[in-house]
Amino acid sequence: MIMKNYRMLVINPGSTSTKIAVFDGEDMIFDETLRHSVEELSKYDKIYDQYEFRKSIILDTLSKNEVDINSLAAIVGRGGLLNPIEGGTYEVNQKMLEDLKVGVQGEHASNLGGIIAYEIAKEIGAKAYIVDPVVVDELSDVARISGLKGIDRRSVFHALNQKAVARRHAKSKGKKYEDMNLIVAHLGGGVSVGAHKQGKVIDVNNALDGDGPFSPERSGGLPVGDLVELCYSGKYTYEEMKKLIKGSGGMVSYLDTNSAIEVGERIKKGDEYAKLIYYAMAYQVAKEIGSCAVVLKGEVDGILITGGIAHDKQFTNWIKESVGFIAEVYVYPGEDELVALAEGGLRVLTGEEKAKEYK
Repeated sequence: MIMKNYRMLVINPGSTSTKIAVFDGEDMIFDETLRHSVEELSKYDKIYDQYEFRKSIILDTLSKNEVDINSLAAIVGRGGLLNPIEGGTYEVNQKMLEDLKVGVQGEHASNLGGIIAYEIAKEIGAKAYIVDPVVVDELSDVARISGLKGIDRRSVFHALNQKAVARRHAKSKGKKYEDMNLIVAHLGGGVSVGAHKQGKVIDVNNALDGDGPFSPERSGGLPVGDLVELCYSGKYTYEEMKKLIKGSGGMVSYLDTNSAIEVGERIKKGDEYAKLIYYAMAYQVAKEIGSCAVVLKGEVDGILITGGIAHDKQFTNWIKESVGFIAEVYVYPGEDELVALAEGGLRVLTGEEKAKEYK
């Protein structure tokens, strides 16, 4: 028998798609990726303007697949660019809605997650939540110091997947996430490596725009003096420099591709330069893991590697060879954001956690 208290709709809006799923407890009973063409989205000036369009498609899709929205106890949306908050599951409130609508930290499709979740939940008398958005900030005070007054290190990383993987790993060991010290490396279009100390990510590189290891399309940390010279060389505009760091940096700048699969194929065909660049990325990830081990003062219960590139055994083996002496390395390939969102909602519905308040 389906228990209404544990049935959830999960919504993850992306730039050109909206992924949805319905869960009964831990079991996914329906999922679909709704694609949005450039033509469809071009008529909207701002991200928030897409709200009614995306909500309507979601409700139509649920209706066509005979999913009764009145059976839902909760709607869980992807958290957007809110003000910095600690990790966890948050009930959507008016303050959150206001900040998502105006894009308090910027416009991104994920801002729509909480808004759509709230509006659907309101119609059926259910609860609306978000889980571990990218703005999760649990940095220790010392981790914020950059070396130049006026510039603080910021926490912008793959919080949803990092924390979900850490929780699953802890559960597999018969322990609580809050009782373990873990290092989690997310390897995707961006790379983030976090030091998780008893349930808090006390240090992590800014995976968005220039910190830590380089990734398939982001430069990571660069030699500052050389970067300043490039900025004032007259060769690039401000927008072009930002694009070099995020979008055209990393593997793209060296190999003209952001596809790890393509680079792997080049290596198999004997491309030594491709191998050097790919290995350099693994090398930098391993260095960042080593830094996190120092942050945790060597008390590391496990190193977890996740994200899309974690499917590549050659890449993960390179990392293992460098960091295996620190702690045992576990590989959790891919990232399932819909499951991670559902898990966050379920922890609140079952009483395992109390929903937090956004202020």
